[in-house]
Amino acid sequence: MTVDVATDIVIDRPCAVVAAYAGDPSHATHWYANIDSVEWRSEPPLRVGSTLDFVARFLGRRLAYTYEVIEFLPGERLVMRTAQGPFPMETSYLWQPAGEGRTRMTLRNRGEPAGFGRIAAPVMAAAMRRENRKDLARLKRVLEA
Repeated sequence: MTVDVATDIVIDRPCAVVAAYAGDPSHATHWYANIDSVEWRSEPPLRVGSTLDFVARFLGRRLAYTYEVIEFLPGERLVMRTAQGPFPMETSYLWQPAGEGRTRMTLRNRGEPAGFGRIAAPVMAAAMRRENRKDLARLKRVLEA
């Protein structure tokens, strides 16, 4: 079963500001509650082909994975994908104007869990949706402060 969770929020900051901050992986630990660390494998700046090591916690488990940037349109869209581990996943950020000086940011996670993860996919999707909402709310607080 495929897990596909999209969550969005409107942030009272221009697209360029939201995209520059949220699209910089070095800021991920500031607004994602469950991301413990991010390390560059490739040299910055971010571009298609960049690789980054993430360590996170999800459903009580420690997860270490490497993302590869597969699409990057600065100020508009960022798509990262990982293939290893029990839950290969694609994460995308989309930034769209939502009125003067406001941005709608959409965070989407989708993947195909394997093994036990396949059985637990509905629970995983609900947990992802809940965590994504919290993370986007935290991002909003950080950027609007």
